[in-house]
Amino acid sequence: MDETERLKGAVRSVPDFPKKGILFRDISPLLEDAVLFRSSIDLLGRACEGIDVSKIAGLDARGFIFGAALAYRLGVGFVPIRKKGKLPSRTITHAYDLEYGSAELEIHADSIARGEKVLLVDDLLATGGTARAAVTLLAELGADLQAALFLIELEGLGGRESLGNLPVLSLIRFPA
Repeated sequence: MDETERLKGAVRSVPDFPKKGILFRDISPLLEDAVLFRSSIDLLGRACEGIDVSKIAGLDARGFIFGAALAYRLGVGFVPIRKKGKLPSRTITHAYDLEYGSAELEIHADSIARGEKVLLVDDLLATGGTARAAVTLLAELGADLQAALFLIELEGLGGRESLGNLPVLSLIRFPA
């Protein structure tokens, strides 16, 4: 079994969470296993080889786990994109809809210089609402967004397509 299949096998499926009808893909078992967690970061690093960036923007909250570890591996900076009200300095905010509600994301207004090359990282791409909101924030700051990288992609929900021409990379794919 190859590394990607081992990672996929470690993802736990939890029916009806956070609400009835949703099949939640839980990465906790993957994070709890040192070998699998290291493998996930190594594979994410390989997936973005050849992409020149100076910062990784990670999405609250599981994108922080993968984004920060990947930033360390690549020797680049890490920028958190957080839920509203969690960042202490001047921020910009974007409201968006989720498949089961609405939310707001924010980023420090001075975290990325205009034209700086950035890679967006999160654990999962579903409908793309959260990633699209992050792309909007990064564009507002003038980031040169190179790609979006996800550990897991749920196929058939339109997430990849919702990000337009932005290159989307994912390690593990599940049907929606």
